[in-house]
Amino acid sequence: MEAYQDIKQGEKGAWVSICAYIVLSTLKLAVGHASGSEALLADGFNNATDIVASIAVLVGLKISRKPPDRNHRYGHFRAETVAALVASFIMMAVGVQVFVQAISKVSAPNLESPDMISGWTALLSAAAMFFVYRYNARLAKRINSQALMAASQDNRSDALVSIGAFAGIVGSQFGIAWLDPVTALIVAAIICRTAWHIFRDATHALTDGFDETELNKLRKTIYDSPGVKGVKDIKARVHGNNVLVDVTINVNKYLNVIESHAITEKIEERMKTDHNISHIHIHIEPYEAS
Repeated sequence: MEAYQDIKQGEKGAWVSICAYIVLSTLKLAVGHASGSEALLADGFNNATDIVASIAVLVGLKISRKPPDRNHRYGHFRAETVAALVASFIMMAVGVQVFVQAISKVSAPNLESPDMISGWTALLSAAAMFFVYRYNARLAKRINSQALMAASQDNRSDALVSIGAFAGIVGSQFGIAWLDPVTALIVAAIICRTAWHIFRDATHALTDGFDETELNKLRKTIYDSPGVKGVKDIKARVHGNNVLVDVTINVNKYLNVIESHAITEKIEERMKTDHNISHIHIHIEPYEAS
């Protein structure tokens, strides 16, 4: 099944993130500790938790590939959305921890400027994470994976965090020593903001929320299909990397079963071609002119 193959492709993106985070977090924590950079240490702790978050995404993707069973007739696709939710909790906890540590450093007297090697480390890390973000964002868009898209947004935030850390470290070299821990505060804010957005999107999907604008696009596609006289009702929900649609349409009341079935098949073809939706339940009712 194509959906399962797409999820398997998404696992590659999760592995790319995990490998990148292991290397970068180790490098940042070692250099940050040696150079005394709070901003780089905060960035390193951020990447360390991203390892756990990426593993959660990977586990969610693997569970999503399990075929339907007696207790899961629709399959296990929502496991990746649950994984994204778990990742948001992990990121939020780390963001709060980094914030508390940075606050204590800002108020501390006699701050010293970190060694500039920490700045170059942050800049190199930003470049690496930007390439990881580009790879995962393209893959997530191609396979329509919510969990991998959340991971790619986290990758982008990490790249921006590293750029911010670099700016703070450079500024501290010019006698503004407090700029390094202040940058750590900004890092914490970015971590929490990213966690909130991932949490919001995941809970929206898990509670069967669906974007109204996208729903209207689906409605128009169905209404414009040959033989459809009206769209009485339409609902949609996100199920992992799939969209499930339930729609009630009106057709000519004099059509026979074969003719009505032909209309539904045409709708299914258009939904697959125009919106990459292959799961649609269509209920037919006779059209009555008002």
